[in-house]
Amino acid sequence: MVRIDNIELGNFPILLAPMEDVTDPPFRFVCKMFGADMMYTEFISSEGLIRDAAKSVKKLDFEEFERPIGIQIFGHDIDSMVKAAQYAETANPDLIDINFGCPVKKVVAKGAGSGILNDIPKMVKMTEAVVQSVKLPVTVKTRLGYDDEHKEIVDIAERLQDVGIKALTIHGRTRTQRPRIPADWTLIGEVKNNPRMHIPVFGNGDVVSAKSAKYFKDTFGVDGLMVARGVYGNPWIFREIKHFLETGEELPLPDFSERVRVSKIQLEKSCEWKGEKRGVLEIRKHWGDYFKGYPNFKPFRIKLMEAQTASEVEVVLEKAREFYCS
Repeated sequence: MVRIDNIELGNFPILLAPMEDVTDPPFRFVCKMFGADMMYTEFISSEGLIRDAAKSVKKLDFEEFERPIGIQIFGHDIDSMVKAAQYAETANPDLIDINFGCPVKKVVAKGAGSGILNDIPKMVKMTEAVVQSVKLPVTVKTRLGYDDEHKEIVDIAERLQDVGIKALTIHGRTRTQRPRIPADWTLIGEVKNNPRMHIPVFGNGDVVSAKSAKYFKDTFGVDGLMVARGVYGNPWIFREIKHFLETGEELPLPDFSERVRVSKIQLEKSCEWKGEKRGVLEIRKHWGDYFKGYPNFKPFRIKLMEAQTASEVEVVLEKAREFYCS
């Protein structure tokens, strides 16, 4: 049984990565439906949270159905991170996660996200301050290092564990590497197999299918996996991975009708959480992923992008279902 402090996650948990503008509560809901063992909010700016900025505070929302869930925060100032962690704790999540992995330029330029990998002592000091400021378990998500010359994750992992984190997720790229470069799991395996490490170590990067999940599990011995891009348009991936790990059999891909059913659930949740106008607008980015690969889908996608109400979206989806399932 893998545990983060007293949170039980099963024998080999599959986690949903926090992704800005993707893993909002409506999308997390459908991922939980298909077996995500642990999920996180979109990453939240510490400065935005302590200023009580509406967008940041809204990201604290979650439903009981989503538990266990972590609130992920990022920032460059230690005092602000402490205050943000304490603010996040009042929302009563299961844990607080620190983002030391975001590679976005405007975040890195301020020394936040993976930018802090240029200052490991500050990274450790910030982590210790957050750990000591809250009662909830604190975890960290980070990368192998800032660049190829500074892949220091084995040492970083020990130092973060020493100041009290309860789990570590490692993305198998440096800050400067782009997603098209295959993730390097070698150092993730070294961290996991370091006899000094006793907290759970989760691997992230290129977990895009059940077969890739089994390869990373068997080859590097991690305690669990975190799925990011592999979940785009595919909340079923958690069920698929677990079934393959248990049986060695691949589940059939969800058919068009199932994709319509699940995307409509996400649409409903999106409208509930954001209001119909914004809910319909912000789910648009998911349509291309849900129905990727279907020939002649473009006319339907255009109509989905033009729809202004949930009922209009549902009409288009039903017409598409008739077209592909008749």
